[in-house]
Parts: sequence; structure tokens; C-alpha cells
Amino acid sequence: MPARSRAQLEVPRDERRAAEAQGPSSAAEAPAPREEEPPADFICPITTELMSDPVMAADGHSYERSAIERWLATKSTSPMTGEALVHSFLAPNHTLRRMIREWEEANAR
Repeated sequence: MPARSRAQLEVPRDERRAAEAQGPSSAAEAPAPREEEPPADFICPITTELMSDPVMAADGHSYERSAIERWLATKSTSPMTGEALVHSFLAPNHTLRRMIREWEEANAR
């Protein structure tokens, strides 16, 4: 018979059996909780919302397409740095878009 600790001996046998039947309650063995908040890189710095159509501007930052297009309609500076943008071309950020979609699927969004 395995050695029992004093605490185990003090717990009534029925309660101890019920606890043992439930298995370990270690947090390390519990499934990892799903991430509730999206990573900061998935959030448009203009809208502060999860991006659905991320594009990269000349400043190297990614924005929601519609938000940066509205910004560039009246300004020629970076929303992040305030520096002048050398051009207004917006490149689709396919990698970021894929990562956002994967995060949404994993988090049932």
C-alpha cells in the first residue's frame, strides 16, 4: 500500500476517493484558454479595430485599407509617426491578413 500523507489520512475516505476519481486538477494539464483579445499587430492604429483588409503604407505600418485611404484623402503624413509619406501606394499585407484569419478561426470570431 502506498504511503499516505497526513493530510490524506485526515480527509474522509469517501471524499478522497471522489477527488481521486476526478483526476488531477493541475492547471498545467488543463487545455490552454483561447486568446480573447487579438494581438496588437492585428489592430488598425487608426480605427483601433481588428483589421479585415490590412495594407502596408510607405511608413512600413499596416492599416485597415478603408481607414488609411480616408486618412490619405486629406493628409500626406504617417498616422503613426507624423512624418511625410514618400508615396501614397498601399500594398496588400497578405501575410497579416492570413494570420488574422487564422486567429479568427481559432478563436471562433
